[in-house]
Amino acid sequence: MQANKYIGDDAFVKMLEHYSCQTPLGVIKMRMGGAICSPNLKLRPADVIASFWEDGKTPRLETKGEADLFFKFFMGLWDEIFAKVTANKLELPHLKGDDITCYCQKRYDEVEQGFVEGFFGGEENLKMAGYLAQIVDSLSELALIYNKIGTKGETSDAAWDAVRHTDKMVNRSIAFIIENSVIPRIDELQRQVN
Repeated sequence: MQANKYIGDDAFVKMLEHYSCQTPLGVIKMRMGGAICSPNLKLRPADVIASFWEDGKTPRLETKGEADLFFKFFMGLWDEIFAKVTANKLELPHLKGDDITCYCQKRYDEVEQGFVEGFFGGEENLKMAGYLAQIVDSLSELALIYNKIGTKGETSDAAWDAVRHTDKMVNRSIAFIIENSVIPRIDELQRQVN
């Protein structure tokens, strides 16, 4: 059961705008997902939330009520992402549009600045099983595929097929991480977060 209710994408985006957050919602969702999947059990939701702003630009919360509401909104999203991870339903956010360059840039950001950065949580030498390191490395390689396709700007059916195939590979890689690394330790994760 979710402890905090997510306010929805539209309201959340308005809150991000209010606090001058430049990190897109898709990246935020995937970074939270990566952090939840991380073997770094010292990584706290507050650390992840702070990472959405540049150093020194974290919003100054004026009152205890404002701070409580701010964190309640973020923890509502965190709890929703945690539920998706628990059910092994975490996937790249749905994107609309026919501009392949823009689409690929968003996908690159969601994978590399989102999931992968959240997974490492600022740790450069994170200890993990070899298979897990290879899967996370493959996610970075898949992000580079988006970058390469987007840079070319080719809009053929073959290019879009390659993008959709890459989306599937990213989602399968994340599902593999969850199934083999997260689900076996989900009880421990719940104790750490709650």
